[in-house]
Amino acid sequence: MAAAQQATPITPQVAMTLAAIAATGATPRPSGETLQAQTERIKLGISRQFSNSPLMSNWTPTWLALSPDNANMAYIAKNNDGSNQFAVVVRGTIASVTDILEDLDVGTVVPFTASGSNSPISVSKGAMDAFTQVVDMRSLSASSNLVQALAGLLTGIPQPTVYVIGHSLGGCIANMVALYLKAQTWQQSQPQFGVVTFAAPTAGLESFADYLTSQFGSMNQRYVNAYDVVPLAWSDLPTAENWYPDPGPAATLEVKALLGSIATLRGNNVYVQPGTAVSKNTDYMVRDDNLVKASVEDFLGQVAFQHANSTYLRLLDAPVLSGPPTVTGVIPSFGASGTQVTIKGRDFSKDCNVDFGPVPCQKPPTFNPDGTITAEVPDGTGIVNVYVTNPLGTSPAVPLGQFAYGGPEPVVVTGITPDRGRANDSVTISGAGFAKGATVYFGKNASPSVQVDSDKIVAKAPPSGKATSTTVNITVNVNGYSSPTGPADEFTYTG
Repeated sequence: MAAAQQATPITPQVAMTLAAIAATGATPRPSGETLQAQTERIKLGISRQFSNSPLMSNWTPTWLALSPDNANMAYIAKNNDGSNQFAVVVRGTIASVTDILEDLDVGTVVPFTASGSNSPISVSKGAMDAFTQVVDMRSLSASSNLVQALAGLLTGIPQPTVYVIGHSLGGCIANMVALYLKAQTWQQSQPQFGVVTFAAPTAGLESFADYLTSQFGSMNQRYVNAYDVVPLAWSDLPTAENWYPDPGPAATLEVKALLGSIATLRGNNVYVQPGTAVSKNTDYMVRDDNLVKASVEDFLGQVAFQHANSTYLRLLDAPVLSGPPTVTGVIPSFGASGTQVTIKGRDFSKDCNVDFGPVPCQKPPTFNPDGTITAEVPDGTGIVNVYVTNPLGTSPAVPLGQFAYGGPEPVVVTGITPDRGRANDSVTISGAGFAKGATVYFGKNASPSVQVDSDKIVAKAPPSGKATSTTVNITVNVNGYSSPTGPADEFTYTG
């Protein structure tokens, strides 16, 4: 009998690119869209990403399914270079990192009977729920599930290799899907399976980790950012309480309490990661230098940065993918329905749609030669975020992307100079919506002196009330508004 052909390895750059592409169009339009409409938009966006990425020149997406609640998505891609490679890619969670950890239901474990193991192996109830959705959901066009679609693609392919790939929760579920697929009976030659994960939290206990390692050996590749919190869940989460190294952000008491609270969710279960990870960024040279102050906002912001698809692509020296639109301004930012507004931002395209909160624009927006969008404000009430959606995704809510029906203009702080100092130091505050009569707070303490200009305020720092260095948010209160807080308004008392 001839020896089995050695599987053609997949590079981590290609695998991570495939995983990152799974995030394309991950959220429905804020004004709502049918499952079919979102699925078609995701397909169009993924095809666009494959066309734009130099690493995807030989790959073609062939099947895609989205769960009815949009919680999970998976797609299959084929390598056309003659290597007989296929990739089953599971999408990661689209929520915040803390939501990822809190939603995994790790306090309860259940047997993973679909693994092919002759002995009981345990996984978290949350991971099992996500796995079940992934393997049971069906494509809208062919009404095929994952196994049916893969079986059709493998027909007539000699000695195929199938890599199951995912980032974040997608990586966690990829481990389970890989075991499930390997345990199936395939009509022709048994495919060789491998699993490649990035930033994956643990799916199960030691029994699961040992079985996965025994089944895949060197075909199990696990990559982690040394300063990403998510891979520490649920075996080493307390390690992050001592992060981040110089220049920070150092974990505050509030952050340590949050991490400690999340760590207790596992109860008495002892989770174990399968295999040995390839660790990147051990010197902490890749970081967001705008998020290094000792505050909850900066710590959670750095956590999100370290976990992001784009950061993992950078750590692996892979080209960064095109992202969803970003709104950087709405002019004017207040008025009535029917007002013509100019939306400024990045990564807009001719097929963009615009929503004012949950209400879509009734007239198609105009994509301008200078890269801006002109839109007519739909009927609405209150203060809403303006969103731009295209096949690659939806813009996030940002303070400068608000529109106030009837006014006045939303109040936003966009920067402060200097961002460190002592009591009585003058601080220049930049932003929008400033007006006479504004009051300024450094944390809970009001500034004793406030001078207002149209787009800036000069305020004196009040005493912090603390004997040690502390970081506070500067907020501006005017016309009934209190400016939203964030890293841009943080001021650190140096003594």
